[in-house]
Amino acid sequence: MSEESGKTVYRSHNYPVYAVLFLLLLVVVGLIFFGVISFAFADVGFSPWMIIVILAATLLGSFIIIPLVKLKTSVQVVREEFVDSFGVTYRIPRFQQGCAVTTLAVNVGGALIPTAVSIYLLSKAPFTIMLYCLVGVAVVAFITRLVARPVKGVGIVTPALIPPITAAVTTIVLAPSSAFVIAYVSGSLAR
Repeated sequence: MSEESGKTVYRSHNYPVYAVLFLLLLVVVGLIFFGVISFAFADVGFSPWMIIVILAATLLGSFIIIPLVKLKTSVQVVREEFVDSFGVTYRIPRFQQGCAVTTLAVNVGGALIPTAVSIYLLSKAPFTIMLYCLVGVAVVAFITRLVARPVKGVGIVTPALIPPITAAVTTIVLAPSSAFVIAYVSGSLAR
């Protein structure tokens, strides 16, 4: 969190995390050029340059948050007053009604780009793979819903590895021959 012009701005990650992700992007780009990862993307029609564009857009898009709507709710706020009497300080709580504002927003790199890639993959997939993806999305969404918890001031949080591990296991059970498409779509659309 940081203070800018009297408003609190919440940053989901700090800069060292982005530096590590950028270095990871460079390693992945290197692996793509050496052919270690490109065979998985080539099976679904992505060129090595398109893979780089998608990864870079996802990383840079993670800085862009599009606010959709502001939700206002009435909450009880405790204001504290302090009174000194004969050298003793007493805390007196005062209860007041306040207004809390929650901004519902969409992250470009975390929601819009993965959704667009998933739609592209689904448009190229045969009908049976689409059905497997639908089942995968349902399973991952169900498991993610079980472990998700609301955190005041942050939003709804889930353990970071639960959705991708669930997507991977579901993919292996459903159709290991089309693992990339089902795992990507299930992991992207269900969380």
